Amino acid sequence: MDRFSNAIERLILSRIKTKRVLHYALFMFLSLLAQTMVLNRFRILGICPLVLPAVAVAVGMFEGATWGAVFSLIMGIFADMAFIENTVTFTVLFPALAFVSGFVSQFFINRRFFAFMGVALGALLATGLVQMLRTAAMDAFALSMIPTALLQTLWSLPFAVLAYLPPSRWIE
Repeated sequence: MDRFSNAIERLILSRIKTKRVLHYALFMFLSLLAQTMVLNRFRILGICPLVLPAVAVAVGMFEGATWGAVFSLIMGIFADMAFIENTVTFTVLFPALAFVSGFVSQFFINRRFFAFMGVALGALLATGLVQMLRTAAMDAFALSMIPTALLQTLWSLPFAVLAYLPPSRWIE
């Protein structure tokens, strides 16, 4: 009887894990789709919002540093394929953001909405600065890059709310 109950328990756990993986795969697909097809149309002064760093933060906060980094690595690869100007920027940046947010949420902050928004603000700012520094290293630095990075951060912040909702509902 004990073997039978262990087998059933393993089957239930594997179904729960499979369901969670499918949820996050759908979340990643819809996030990438929304970023490339919808959010690129919402431009202010030529700057479009970027929701993908907030998605990486959300998965890192709710699934932990390791699984968040794995998810964000896959998402970063697809994001770099979607954006022509990036080579490996998002592939390196998103796992780092997810790992840091997962680590911070495990030891220092809670997983509530305002804590998420604070970490998402930091991640969006870091993404804007990395994009700015990458452009400065490739071409030349201009002081207009700093307000552009700040405007991108502020314009992306309202859309970060959408990245919080699905993972916060899937927590058991």
